[in-house]
Parts: sequence; structure tokens; C-alpha cells
Amino acid sequence: MAKSKNKTVVLAYSGGLDTSVILPWLKENYGYDVIAFAAELGQGDELEGIKRKALASGAVKCIVKDLREEFATEYLWPMLKSGAVYENGYLLGTSIARPLIAKYQVMVAEQEGAIGVAHGATGKGNDQVRFELTYMALNPSLKIIAPWKDPKFELTSREAAIEYAKIHKIPIEQSVKKIYSRDRNLWHISHEGAELEDPANEPMERMFVLSNPVSKAPNKPEYVEIGFEKGIPVKLDGKKIGAVKIIEQLNKIGGKHAVGQVDVVENRLVGIKSRGVYETPGGTILMEAHKSLECLTLDKDTLHYKQQIALKYAEMVYNGQWFCQLRHALDAFVNVTQQNVTGNVRMKLFKGRATIAGMTSPKSLYSNALASFTMGAEYNPTDATGFIRLFGLQMKVAGMVNKK
Repeated sequence: MAKSKNKTVVLAYSGGLDTSVILPWLKENYGYDVIAFAAELGQGDELEGIKRKALASGAVKCIVKDLREEFATEYLWPMLKSGAVYENGYLLGTSIARPLIAKYQVMVAEQEGAIGVAHGATGKGNDQVRFELTYMALNPSLKIIAPWKDPKFELTSREAAIEYAKIHKIPIEQSVKKIYSRDRNLWHISHEGAELEDPANEPMERMFVLSNPVSKAPNKPEYVEIGFEKGIPVKLDGKKIGAVKIIEQLNKIGGKHAVGQVDVVENRLVGIKSRGVYETPGGTILMEAHKSLECLTLDKDTLHYKQQIALKYAEMVYNGQWFCQLRHALDAFVNVTQQNVTGNVRMKLFKGRATIAGMTSPKSLYSNALASFTMGAEYNPTDATGFIRLFGLQMKVAGMVNKK
């Protein structure tokens, strides 16, 4: 480990509005030597020129790490297998990325002998919790610097941040007229702010980035087949494919058909309701396919209990509790349930929907003989009489009492 440099901090740097102004602010107000850390998580061309921008903004160093493979295999796949969806719609694209970024931020801080780590999350949002819980879990000795919660920090609106960027000649994409707060990675893109702050406003079609609006989706459906092994997607249309590639290709195909657009008013951890519009085309296709294959291959009790676990898992991901013992324990349970989640699922993509168009599995628990309306030797209908009497006995007794 390098010798400690008492004024060095590692900033989680995206090149977006918040971190672009925070980098020079930290240097200007506290005299920190700022190392900018940027994670390549599938942002498209957003990281182009980021080193040049960070150094021009005052960073002493900018480290960019390609984490797409780890993001897909060690974060997205466990979450996919768990079935985690937050509040019926949000597929947790931003939430699941933060612990990975923070993990490498801590690693860089240790390698560079920095005294602390910094982030640009606001004091109202969830990201502040996700970053800071990860810092605390992985290296509690590091100082945590969160400018938005510093009384000296005056850039507490996007308009003020934009003005600060202009004064300091920091190149940014945002303007007062185009002021969405966006977060993009391999799994999704989120949109917040501007007209979306009023739930009465319909999202504008021009806002969408990863997908067509439904009005511009093709009038003909498209089919894709996804092959799973133990809950993990490994094939697309019969061909072996890597984790990053399958998400990228399904994003492209699903986006064309407007799949995966959700408009959610969600409950933040800090108690505030916020509205976000999310595009998760590939993730939506994979989640729907995986969920259906589980219905084919899991027994009733396991499936129903796993659905309860999925709610807790989603809550923990949302709340930034990735690096805690319970999440590891839940993964152990989930991995046992996935041993037989193997097979092929055919998906139909059409006008914003991803629906099942058939599936097969060597581990299928579906029996044609049992499911058929024709009675056979496998099922004796007279057995149902005694079963129903006992199953409904408590209701019968209650009914007799109430009748009196």
C-alpha cells in the first residue's frame, strides 16, 4: 500500500453535472488532491474524453475501470435469479450499480493511500446511502466526504451547478432547458427531473434514449429465444453468448419494440416519494423469461417462498445493503432454487410488451397427463373429497358458529 497522503481523496466520478462541479469544489474549498474514479458499466459513449475532462477540472489523476463483465455476472445475474423488482416496476438498474462503483473506489483509495472517498449524491436521494454503506462495510477507516451534506456547499440546485460549471469553464451536457437527471449503464437508463417532477405530466416521447416510444415501435412482432442454465442466461436464439453481449443485444432488440418502459412514483429510503421513468429493455425480457421458466421448474412451496424472498432482496438492493450478511445468505437460498431452472424460453416482443410464446425444460414439472381434463390413473378424483373436507374444516366450523 502506498504511503498515506493526508490530502488525497477518491471521488466517484461520472463526468455528469454533479461530479463535474464537485471535483473543483473539493479542491477549491478544502485543498484536496482529488483522484477521479470512473467505472465503465455500459454507459455508451458517456465516458469518451472523461480523463481529459477530469484532469482539466482539477483532478490529479483519473482512473477508468471497465467493470461490465463483473457487473453482469456478479451483480445483475444474482439479482435476476432472485427475481428482485422494487415496488412492482423498478428493475433496480441504478441501485445495483452503486455498490460495485463504491467497492472499486475503496480499492483505489487503499492502493493510492488516500484518506477518504467522496461522492456527488444529494442529501435527499438513495445513492448517498448506497455509496456510504459500501464504504462502511469494506473499509470503515476511510473518511467519507459528501459535499451535498456539507453546510458550505452552495450548489444545491441544478441551476446553480450549471452556473458554477460555466464560471469554471467545465464542459457539461445539461442546460437550464435540458435538465434531466439521467443514470445509464448496461442494465438501464433512468430519467428524473424537469417536467417529470410533476406526476400529472406525461413523459415526453423525445426523452427516451434506449428505446422507441410505443407509437414508433414496429407493427410486426419479433421473437427471441433465451436459453438458461441454472437460472443464468447463456444462449440467444440457440447460440452461446456472453453476459454483456446478451444484455446489449436484448437492449437493442427490446428497445426497438419499446419494451421495458416504466413510469414509477417510488418510495425512497429517506421517506420522500420521487418519480422516475426507466428504460430497461433487455432486463425486462430476461426477467419475464426467467420468471416464467421458474413457474415451469420450481415446486409450488419453493416458488411461493422465493417470491417472498424477492421482495426482501429488492428492498436490500434498493437500500444499498449489498455487502451485508443477509444478502449473502439470501443468495445461498436463491442458488439452491436455481439448480433446475434450465431450459429455453421463447419471447414475443410487440408494442411495449414482452410476453411468453412457449418454453421447454429438461427439468419441467409440468405433466401433460396430470394437467389434462381427462381423468387418468395418475389422479383419483375421489381423493379430493376427503382432502377438501379437512382443508375446509376450520371454515366449516366458523360458518356453523356464525350461522347461529
